Amino acid sequence: MLSWMAWTWPTALVFIGIFTGIAILTIAEIKYPGGAERQGVLGLTTTRGDRYFLSLLGTSFIFLIWLGLIGMPLWGPLAISIAWGVFCFWKV
Repeated sequence: MLSWMAWTWPTALVFIGIFTGIAILTIAEIKYPGGAERQGVLGLTTTRGDRYFLSLLGTSFIFLIWLGLIGMPLWGPLAISIAWGVFCFWKV
């Protein structure tokens, strides 16, 4: 049924992770409404959703730059992306 796209387990896990993150943000918004606005090191007023979007956007750029400059394996950009996500939710 989904043969039009090359679904692999790593691809499925990425999408499952993204949608799980969105579900967690939805639950957090229901429990603690308002988006937890704050001003971070970039000087932007951000909400939880903004920080999640910035972490996903940064992660995609980290992986693309890594693939363009270094190539495989992808454990390095994974570690950098996790650190970037933690930084986004902690300081941005």
